[in-house]
Amino acid sequence: MRAIALCGFVCCFFFSGGAFGESVTPSLLERNENPILIKSDQLLTDTHNRTASFSGKVTARQGDLALYADRIVVHYGADGGNVERVECFGTVRVVQKNRTGTAGNAVYDNKQGKIVLTMAPKVYQGEDMISGSEITYYLADQRSVVTGTSTVRVEAVIHPKGKRDADTSH
Repeated sequence: MRAIALCGFVCCFFFSGGAFGESVTPSLLERNENPILIKSDQLLTDTHNRTASFSGKVTARQGDLALYADRIVVHYGADGGNVERVECFGTVRVVQKNRTGTAGNAVYDNKQGKIVLTMAPKVYQGEDMISGSEITYYLADQRSVVTGTSTVRVEAVIHPKGKRDADTSH
């Protein structure tokens, strides 16, 4: 159960596009009211292909969330406004309070309501960590699937709560 909660923070990914319906938590609603601030070395837009590509030390912030990547490509729908998919490449890091997700690539699919972290994905919450070959978080269900391969096994490090509390009370 804690492993699922550990992966859950990624549901607060930035470019939500309002696809969460009634399952949206109040904190996510508050976050979506905040502006998204994106900084990068370069921005290329392609109206024909409906993309915006940010590259070079990309940082994106909204509320208490921060996203870092070498490159982010935002794919817009035919209507021009809704985000269909966001792809993050290079040293990807998503940070919210004491939770951090890292990967080589991340893809947020607005239509399917999921986020997929690949290329050595790891999610940390405090000292706890989970990793595998792919971490998928399903937003509407608030569930995650961590998969492994024959060479990369799923690994979880979960510290007992009592031990953590005892270690911090000295």
